[in-house]
Amino acid sequence: MAMREDSNYMRMNRFCLAAIVLVIGILVTGKTSIAHHAFSAEFDIEKPMTLKGTLVRWDMINPHSWFHIDVEGESGNTITWQIEGGSPNELIRNGVTKNTVEVGTVLSIEGYLAKDGTEKAVGRNFILEDGSRLFLGGSGQKAGGGQ
Repeated sequence: MAMREDSNYMRMNRFCLAAIVLVIGILVTGKTSIAHHAFSAEFDIEKPMTLKGTLVRWDMINPHSWFHIDVEGESGNTITWQIEGGSPNELIRNGVTKNTVEVGTVLSIEGYLAKDGTEKAVGRNFILEDGSRLFLGGSGQKAGGGQ
C-alpha cells in the first residue's frame, strides 16, 4: 500500500512541476508578444518620408533598435526624431554596426511616419553622405518590399 501512495505522490509532484513550468512559459512569452507590434499598428505605409539629420544616439536593444536623429525643423529649431530599426542581430546581418554608423554621422533616412503624428518613424534604410545605403531591416524594410 505504501508503494501506491508514493507513486501517486510522485505523479502529483510531476504534474505540479509541469503546471508551474507551463505557467512561467506563458507569462514569459505572453509579455514578449504583447510588447511587440505589427508595422500597421504604429506606422503608416501611406506616409513615406525622408529625413536628413545627425545621429545623436543609438539604442541597440531587442526587439528593435532605436536611432535618435537631430533634424533641423522648418523654423530652424532642432527636432530629435526616433527611428525604429530592426533587431540588433538583423542589423548586424545587414552590415550595420555601431562602428559603421557612429554618433555624429550625418545621414538621410527613408521610412514611414508614425500614425500618431509624433516625431517617430520606422526606417527602411540609411543613406550616408557618400551615397551608400544601409538597410535597417525590421518592419520598415518589409513594408517597403525588402531590399
